[in-house]
Amino acid sequence: MDCDVAVLGGGPGGYTAAIRAAQLGAKAVCIEKEPELGGTCLRIGCIPTKAWVQTAFFLKEAEESFAKLGIKISEPTLDFATANEWKAAVVKQMTSGVASLFKANGVEWVKGTGRFSGPNTIAVEGGEDVNFKQAVVATGSYPLRPPIDGLDSPRCVDSEGLLGQTEVPRRLVVLGGGIIGCEFASIFRRFGSEVTIIEMLPQLIPQEDADAAKELAKQFKKRDITLHLETSADKVEDTGSGLVVHHGGETTEADLMLVATGRGPTVANLGLEEIGVELDKRKGIAADEHRRTTVPHIYAVGDCAGYWQLAHTAFREGEVAAENAMGHDAI
Repeated sequence: MDCDVAVLGGGPGGYTAAIRAAQLGAKAVCIEKEPELGGTCLRIGCIPTKAWVQTAFFLKEAEESFAKLGIKISEPTLDFATANEWKAAVVKQMTSGVASLFKANGVEWVKGTGRFSGPNTIAVEGGEDVNFKQAVVATGSYPLRPPIDGLDSPRCVDSEGLLGQTEVPRRLVVLGGGIIGCEFASIFRRFGSEVTIIEMLPQLIPQEDADAAKELAKQFKKRDITLHLETSADKVEDTGSGLVVHHGGETTEADLMLVATGRGPTVANLGLEEIGVELDKRKGIAADEHRRTTVPHIYAVGDCAGYWQLAHTAFREGEVAAENAMGHDAI
């Protein structure tokens, strides 16, 4: 298969790049191995999480505000199965929307795992090779898991695993007080879990403003979320019926642990270095402000090639890469 622009990855950066390239007149192909388009954000990240946030918000309103407004209801309770159905419906609507945009703009979706087999070819496992003039790498990121004894227990899950739960854990330990950890901590406290956050740095959301972090910690304490800052988890024991988490000379019992210790760029086994694309130890793929890699006709966008792992950052980078691939001068 021949095309003008091949995009490896169908997340926010990838599908935006493919659509924008097609809008500029390219024959664009997007290679994505998952059964749905949208990447981590739409399928197992931002969107399903925000669906739960909506559930948690209205549960809060029912508990705290309805009576003040003159609305009388019986005691509000969480129907977690229905909340999960709502979450799945929201995700389906969003991922189907991306597929519709592909059709509307003439982007071809090649389903399969892709790997660069040459400077102008991506081999697709079980499918036809894609030959391209320009390429955009948008392979996203994956959850990191620190080398802590016992963290391989099935009760220790990443964000995708937590989103897949069918029951609300009575006791949840969150390892990592960054954006992901704090968001899930807030949601599950509202859902009724006893929540403990273990964070090795002195503040929550360490990439954000210190005043914001201080206020967040204050609000979490008001909501009886237990915080252990400047504390590392040393060991996790699976007792068969739960977990015992050892941290800083103390122990915390839990039914489930969320491991939210950051995400790493997905760059392994893509064949990048073999064709001359250099990697950055901190960011993944080295790319300039035009999103060009060290191979001028190959671009990189999103989590696989940047410090800020945010969907809206990937959206803009996808646009920039596509426009430059089509001969423009965008930054």
